[in-house]
Amino acid sequence: MQELLNHPAVQGGFAPFVIALIVAELLQRLRLSGLAAIAGFAVTVYLVSDFSLEPLTSARKIVLLGLLSALLALSLSRFNWRPLRLMLAVAGSIAAVWMALRILQQQDMTHMLLWSGGCALYVGWLIFWMDTLHGSPVRAGSAGMALGLGTGGSALFGASALLGQFGLALGAAASAYLLLQAVSNSRLPCGRSFTLPLSLIAGLTGCLAVLTAQLPWYALPVLAVIPLAAKIPVPEKMGLWLQSLLLSIATLACAAGAIYLTWHVAGAPPF
Repeated sequence: MQELLNHPAVQGGFAPFVIALIVAELLQRLRLSGLAAIAGFAVTVYLVSDFSLEPLTSARKIVLLGLLSALLALSLSRFNWRPLRLMLAVAGSIAAVWMALRILQQQDMTHMLLWSGGCALYVGWLIFWMDTLHGSPVRAGSAGMALGLGTGGSALFGASALLGQFGLALGAAASAYLLLQAVSNSRLPCGRSFTLPLSLIAGLTGCLAVLTAQLPWYALPVLAVIPLAAKIPVPEKMGLWLQSLLLSIATLACAAGAIYLTWHVAGAPPF
């Protein structure tokens, strides 16, 4: 059993998928199915490493910020102020700079400002636009699946196994969340408990992969299109399975583009 749990495909794919499926179903009556994303990510963190914070590396900062963002999303579940979306994006931008601060401090001033601004913009963008989907569970699920798989796949080709598993765990969890809706033909509760931690973790993971691995920076703008691709109009009369299929095709095309760009630069992963 231990050998099975140590397999990368189980840690970053099967385990988060199963856990997210269970959480989404069990918490449906409490309208907390959106926690499926962070639950899937958490089980991967548990299997891959641990939840210790010492030393506080950039990867561990991602885990810490992801868990805290899920708690924040729960506390904000009853608030729907218009400025809140922008406030969350700004907070995410600050978190991105803090996550990569030690790496950025090793650069000269010009590059430090450039990379800081780029990371802040990318993470803030993802949080802002994913937040526009928090009331649309099928669109949010499709976007989350593509963003996770695209980030994880790109990180793997960029020679970072840990960051790759972070992203793939999000993608697997979002896939379970989306699949449950398609099979049952009923929408699950979503909310910021799904979109906020997913967009923050995916954004931070992508930035760290650019700074420490071989993921090209121009793959991130392709991934940034995913929340917008999830907003394409689809007839509401369609069954949820067909809506999920069409939205998944649109969003996964962006994910595939980012993975291709990384493969073109870095080649096949060395592991």
